[in-house]
Amino acid sequence: MPNTNLNKAKAAKNDEFYTVIADIEREMNAYYDRDPDVFRGKTILCPCDDPTWSNFTKHFTQNFVRYGLKKLICTGYHKDGKGIKYVLEGDTDGNGKVEEADIVATEMEGDGDFRSEEVQELLEEVDFIITNPPFSLFREFIAWIMKHGKKFSIIGNLNAIGYSEVFPLIMENQIWVGATNFNKGMYFKVPDNYEYADTYKFDRVRDGVKVMRVPATCWFTNIDHESRHEFLDLCTKAQLKKRGVEFRKYDSYNAIEVSKGAYIPKDHNGIMGVPISWLDKYNPDQFEIVGIANHGKDSEYDLFAPTIDGETIYKRILIRHKPTTDETEAH
Repeated sequence: MPNTNLNKAKAAKNDEFYTVIADIEREMNAYYDRDPDVFRGKTILCPCDDPTWSNFTKHFTQNFVRYGLKKLICTGYHKDGKGIKYVLEGDTDGNGKVEEADIVATEMEGDGDFRSEEVQELLEEVDFIITNPPFSLFREFIAWIMKHGKKFSIIGNLNAIGYSEVFPLIMENQIWVGATNFNKGMYFKVPDNYEYADTYKFDRVRDGVKVMRVPATCWFTNIDHESRHEFLDLCTKAQLKKRGVEFRKYDSYNAIEVSKGAYIPKDHNGIMGVPISWLDKYNPDQFEIVGIANHGKDSEYDLFAPTIDGETIYKRILIRHKPTTDETEAH
C-alpha cells in the first residue's frame, strides 16, 4: 500500500515533522551499547534543532554526563529572523546532572541555516552531526556532511538509499543504515492542524503529543552498531524450493530475483536482487553490494531496469555472498 501520509507531506513540501525522543533514544543507545565510549570527549552538533522544541537537544542534554560529552551545540533555523544557538559544555558540577546555569543560549547573527557561514564555522570543533534534516534538503544535507568528513547519524526517507548521491556511499561502505529496524517505522510530532489520511491506522497521540507514524524512514549513519555485524542464518536453494520459493531471472541481467531477505539462498554464488528494505539486515562481512537495479541510467552503479517477463519490479539492491571464511562458517 502506498505511504499516503508521507506522499502528502512530500507533495506539500512539509518539513514540520519532529522526531520523538523514543526513536532518538533507541538509535543512540544502539551506538552506545556497541561502544560506551563512542561519544566520550566528543562534540556533537545538531544543526536543525531549535532547543525550544528539539528532542535531539533534550536527549543529549539529559545524557550529557552519561555519554561523557565534551560539548553539545544545537542551532535552530528561523525563517526571516535570527537563528538560535544552544551550547552545553563540560565540565558539569559532577553530580551527574546538567544544571540550567551550564547552558548558554544566544541569538545568532543570521537565520541559523545549516548552510550559513556561522554554522560552517562551528564544524571546525565538531566530531558528530546528529539530527533530522528537512527531507526536502536531504540530498544537499548528506553532501554537506560528507564534504566535511564528520561522523553522523541523520534521518531520511527510505528511498534515499537509491539516490545517486547516497547509494555509492552505501556500496563503498562509507555510510550505512542505522540500527532501527525498518519495520518499526518512526513516529514524528506533527503540527496541531495536521490532517491524517483516511488510511492512517496508527497512534495519533503519544505522551500527550500529536504524532504520525511514517514507515518509510530510516537512519543513515557512519557510526558502528551491533546489528550490522549479525550474520543471517540462511537456507539452501533446495530447502527454499520445498517451501515453494521460485528463483526467477531478470530479463536483461544475469541475476536472480529474491523477493524477501529470508529467501536468500546460502548456496547461490551469483548476483541476487533484494528489496531496498533488506538493507537493515546487511552485514558487510557476509555480503557484498555490487550495484542497484533502478532505471539503468541514474549512475554507473545503476546496472539495469529490473523486469521479469516484461513485468517491472521495484528497485533492487544487487548483492552476492562474500567468500566463505572461518568466521562466516562459524555462523
